[in-house]
Amino acid sequence: MTTPGYQRFFADLKRRRVFRVMAVYGVVAFGIIEAADAMFPRMALPDWTVTLIVWLALLGFPVAIVLAWAFEMTPDGVRRTAEAAPGELTEITAAPATKRWPAGLLALVGVTALLAGVWYAGRQSAPAAGADSAAGPVSESIAVLPFVNMSSDPEQEYFSDGISEELLNLLTKIPELRVAARTSSFSYKGKDVKVADVARELNVAHILEGSVRKSGNRVRITAQLIKADDGFHVWSDTWDRSLDDIFAIQDEIAADVAAQLKVTLLGAVPTVEETDPEAYALFLQARQLYRQGTAESLEQSIVLYEQALEIEPDYAASWAGLANSYITQAASAGLRPMDEGFGLAREAANRALEIDPEYAEAYARLGRIAMLYDGDLAAAARYLERALALDPTNTDIIGRAAVLAADLGRLDEAVAFGEYVVSRDPVNPTGYYWLGRTHLWAGRLDEAIASLRTTLSLSPERIAAQYFIGTALLQEGELDAALATMQLEEDEAWRLLGLAKAYHALGQATESDEALARLFGPGGEGWAYNIAYVYAFRGETDLAFEWLDKAVQYNDAGLSLIAVDVRLANVHDDPRWLPFLESIGKSPEQLAAIEFEVTLPQ
Repeated sequence: MTTPGYQRFFADLKRRRVFRVMAVYGVVAFGIIEAADAMFPRMALPDWTVTLIVWLALLGFPVAIVLAWAFEMTPDGVRRTAEAAPGELTEITAAPATKRWPAGLLALVGVTALLAGVWYAGRQSAPAAGADSAAGPVSESIAVLPFVNMSSDPEQEYFSDGISEELLNLLTKIPELRVAARTSSFSYKGKDVKVADVARELNVAHILEGSVRKSGNRVRITAQLIKADDGFHVWSDTWDRSLDDIFAIQDEIAADVAAQLKVTLLGAVPTVEETDPEAYALFLQARQLYRQGTAESLEQSIVLYEQALEIEPDYAASWAGLANSYITQAASAGLRPMDEGFGLAREAANRALEIDPEYAEAYARLGRIAMLYDGDLAAAARYLERALALDPTNTDIIGRAAVLAADLGRLDEAVAFGEYVVSRDPVNPTGYYWLGRTHLWAGRLDEAIASLRTTLSLSPERIAAQYFIGTALLQEGELDAALATMQLEEDEAWRLLGLAKAYHALGQATESDEALARLFGPGGEGWAYNIAYVYAFRGETDLAFEWLDKAVQYNDAGLSLIAVDVRLANVHDDPRWLPFLESIGKSPEQLAAIEFEVTLPQ
């Protein structure tokens, strides 16, 4: 009886020891993959090296099989395998099953071992889908903690903070390196926290920390790079030079960090834009004062920015910082007239672009002016698109893009932008605050409340967070809880707005009227839009439209989000609603026609 062809083929595989080669190859490949997966990260080798080993193992498997089929080892060396002698294959196939099975089992062991190694390596390195923060940090990731001020004068702390932030900004310009955002990194300032805890919360693999000592024209900077998982110092160095060398020091630190992390650069390591050292110190001090956010500190920041510009008139960063201070003054009722403040801000931002046409922050400032003052969302879209094209991972600018997307009624995009911001800046209360507001506009009330409560856990005194939680509770019909939450709002104006709505919902008309009356001030300027939506919420439609007209007259910044504001839902069916939206350029058709395309970075 003739032996079937497939049996002869498998008999020939056994004769040529192919099954044995498959087994040995699979077991050895498994061991190599496991060793690479365990050791390469500790050797600071990039993640792709493990992937390369896996692919080489997979591609080598069929090559090993072909070679085993074609060649054999003999006492005289490697030779082509001779063809089977007559009857040899028949003897193999006629052998008892107990002698044939071991060869097949060997092949199965080899294939299983190889696939197990591939699966394990992939499981260890693959991020969880849709949950970047839940995945382990990539090796090319870092957080820059605020450097410690070692100067004898505590007033020099602005300088150590500024150096830290400038290093962070410099490293952010390396597209192959993932850098935790400033707000999250600086939230650990002055806190006794472990490096491993910081790295876990920020989802980074490395921490850069250090100290700055400034005395007269001398500066001593120490920097050290720490591997988060074991706490070992990867690298450290110290620079003791004059202030004239401050920019070179920052360049050297950035280059050393990139080298130590073995970042494969597509281009050269970016460098700091040099300027006059005295103007630079004034810029750092002005920026710190701006962030304090008080009326006095904003005014002081403007004075220092102007002093820096007297020394170095072509310092684009100072012009952009000056624009920011003017915008904040104008957007805060009573600090500077809107026309004056926004006009000065526009001049400063444009001056920055004359000096540096590719300065992303200046475009972001113009986008903010277009949104808050001009009411020109199309112009805002163009400015923010340009800003993000120049600086695609800037979470502050992406946060502005989230607000603009919401103003345009594109709430899914706005939520995506907001979620990106909090994933890259996970302990920044502002990111969660705006994400919570976006969830509110989208009707995702439980998510809104959760995001806003996270805001308060990070910043217990955050203005308006309790108010917006109360607003979400009103939407859910939790009236008593809404009233209690509104009463917790520390900012008086926002508290009165919330109480006016909550008391009305509970049928306490007198208390609602009293709260609203206290908001009016001289004509209601500064709160006209807010008063309008309270009247809308209370069902007083005529008064709602009267105050919306006042909001237009006062150029109220709140009008930018009118298309999605759920607090105006009660007037949407009024025949005056759509014509009003059209009159201010915010009807659904007008907003849909505005092009705004932003692709989030990976």
